[in-house]
Amino acid sequence: MLEFAYKWMLFGLLAIPPVFYYVVYLRKRPSVVVASARPFKTVQARRRPTFTQICMMLALTLIVIALARPRFGNEKVVIRSNGIDMALAIDLSGSMRAFDVPRRITTSDALVKAIESGEVAERIEVAKREVKRFIDRRPNDRIGLIGFADLAYSFAPPTLDHAWLKARIDRLKTGELGETTGIASPIATGVNRLRNSDAPRRVLVLFTDGRNTAETRLTPEQAAALGKEFNVIIHTVGVGSRNAFFTVQDPFGRTRFQPTGDDFDEALLRAIAETTGGSYFHAEDADGMRRVMDEINQLEKTSFEQPKYIEFKEYAPLLSLLAAGLILLGFMAERSWRLRLP
Repeated sequence: MLEFAYKWMLFGLLAIPPVFYYVVYLRKRPSVVVASARPFKTVQARRRPTFTQICMMLALTLIVIALARPRFGNEKVVIRSNGIDMALAIDLSGSMRAFDVPRRITTSDALVKAIESGEVAERIEVAKREVKRFIDRRPNDRIGLIGFADLAYSFAPPTLDHAWLKARIDRLKTGELGETTGIASPIATGVNRLRNSDAPRRVLVLFTDGRNTAETRLTPEQAAALGKEFNVIIHTVGVGSRNAFFTVQDPFGRTRFQPTGDDFDEALLRAIAETTGGSYFHAEDADGMRRVMDEINQLEKTSFEQPKYIEFKEYAPLLSLLAAGLILLGFMAERSWRLRLP
């Protein structure tokens, strides 16, 4: 981007045309006194600018422009961000295969069509889809992945390689870690992953649709206390609604919908979140899950700094040299090949 540091100096260009007119046409030139001008009456004298005058006027123009300091600036922006280290713990117990059906779907045929079209999906698939969308909006955060059922397993440490992380999420399957739900293990695993982080904020988000049914030495409340001790904020998300169904095959091979419900312990999830200064959310269905992830995204802000600086290339020295060259050229011409005698 080309600009002038002192734009007001360009008004000096307005003075050049009258100066040029005065020097060429109005100023008296050297003359010779003669007895009579009668012999010269038939001569039509026309004043023209000399080579030296042209050089001087061009030099004056360049000097005025140089005084305005023309320069070309290259603006650069340095982005500094303080990202959040985050772990996402997703329930992989068998109940995550249930379908949470929106209230607007009231018949089996409508439900079948909604499942076939992808409008209604299993809880695990909804969670995977919305978690990936959440990750896409957090490019500066290191995010890890934990799956849990009977026990917890760390599928990915907190990383900025979000493409690899989403590929790991795609491979999550219900039942691969058991069929029961253990709440304490994923919390302890997440806290252990995050406790040595140097990030200004460390967050664990726990998604579950079940009660704590796995037998472990550590209780969920004790695990939450560990999170508080190591400054890990825990957000909990209860997944599921009372209008939920499993698909089962009857003896004749036909698909039936078996009613189920939301079986998560809301009081426990609230207590875990409150212990660490986090928040509790309820995602009834796909729309609810999207709203929950949007709320968490807004809640966990990443701080940015965008200082700007501009590198300038100055043209005033070059213009000054050209002006000096023109002045020297005009002076030499006046004293050599353009020399005129009165």
